[in-house]
Amino acid sequence: MSSTWRHAADALAADLRHIFATRLRSLVAYGPRIDGADEATPLSCLALVDSCGMSDLESCAKLTSHWERHGLAIPLIVPEQEFRQSFDAFPLEYGEIIRAHEVVLGTNPFEGASISSEDLRRACETQIKSHLLHLREGFIESGGRPQRIAALVTASAPAFAALLRNVARLSGAAASSRTEATHEGAKAAGLSAGVVTDVLALERADAIPTADAARLFPEYLSAVEQLARSVDSWRT
Repeated sequence: MSSTWRHAADALAADLRHIFATRLRSLVAYGPRIDGADEATPLSCLALVDSCGMSDLESCAKLTSHWERHGLAIPLIVPEQEFRQSFDAFPLEYGEIIRAHEVVLGTNPFEGASISSEDLRRACETQIKSHLLHLREGFIESGGRPQRIAALVTASAPAFAALLRNVARLSGAAASSRTEATHEGAKAAGLSAGVVTDVLALERADAIPTADAARLFPEYLSAVEQLARSVDSWRT
């Protein structure tokens, strides 16, 4: 674990132990901070517990400001049995955690876990086609104004990167690095490396000028359309 957030992770573990005591089974950290992609992003964690009642939620609610001040996102707290039965409901979300995570406390809840390829394909299809509809709708809403088109492209860049990582998993790519997995997904879908690199660069605050981001839109839209066609082809 990176020392820049180890203290926050340990403090969260202590808080949750105080609330759940022996009912706390595992605590796993995941997300951009684990990937080393963004040190400024709040640390995301998944906590598995034996049970989670109203009094537990009330106790956690009292700590939200404290957690935010210490660079922590509000943790996902899931009863262990519910977690085991929800891989088919959240294949993309759990798949991303499986790809890059660190155990803070307890045993690794993903040890031996697997996600159905059909559940993953179906979820990818839904996510990609929703993204495609969002881009088309957003472009129309922009009224053709470059600044608003640029804002649309920039705001959607992180979701596009996530789409590509999901496609990488669907294709069986073994890359664990955030960057490698993203590019593996683009390669598997047959996307142009140039437009992928340009859109992904927008995840950085100092990326490229507004006008350039707006000019990316036609190629970006075509790339997402190609992504949708590629996922459809996995039906056979």
